[in-house]
Amino acid sequence: MIKKFSQLDLKIRLIVIGVVLGAIAIFAGDPYGGTTIKINSEDLSYSTMNDADKIDPVELANWIIQGKSDFDLVDLRTSDRYSEYSLPESENIPLIQLPKSDLLRNQKIILISDDEVAASQGWFILKANDYKGVYILNGGINRWKDQVLFPKCPLNANDEEIANFKKMEEISKYFGGQAMMVSSDTETATTTTQIQLPTSNTKKSGTTTTSPKKKKREGC
Repeated sequence: MIKKFSQLDLKIRLIVIGVVLGAIAIFAGDPYGGTTIKINSEDLSYSTMNDADKIDPVELANWIIQGKSDFDLVDLRTSDRYSEYSLPESENIPLIQLPKSDLLRNQKIILISDDEVAASQGWFILKANDYKGVYILNGGINRWKDQVLFPKCPLNANDEEIANFKKMEEISKYFGGQAMMVSSDTETATTTTQIQLPTSNTKKSGTTTTSPKKKKREGC
């Protein structure tokens, strides 16, 4: 069931999650202590129809390299999964702990999960609690691996594709990954062989090796 759900388009998944949460609100109340779960229908429509809530992995990689600090990266996976690999400066808040986190409502928040299922659930939870700037890493960690850590370029690529690959090669190197020129045979081999992930530069429980960002006060 979970596998089939994860294969659905994000728009469909968001709608399904919305219906489920709505049903919970009607028949069971808010499991996190409130009485209702409210979603702004205009927010939902805009986000699902325009993918306005998704951040592309390469775009996020460029923001991190440029040192942008106007967002919080929140990894919703379990602490074990987070320990295996995590994005620089990300904070580990497992999904079940998200409603009680100290995230600020006036901060831009980018949610990360392996794909987009848990991130979509987190998006609804935060939106229901009046968080304004909530986004999802498009494709999650899985797409981050494919596009940022281990980008591939075919051996018969044209000049434009090779130029783009050279840029991705530098980005991949920054995050400890490895770009690859591949033939169709090589690509088949790499997809069936587990690729070694780079060592994460973050510590457990969201403590990073870099100076933590100073959070703004809500309402500023």
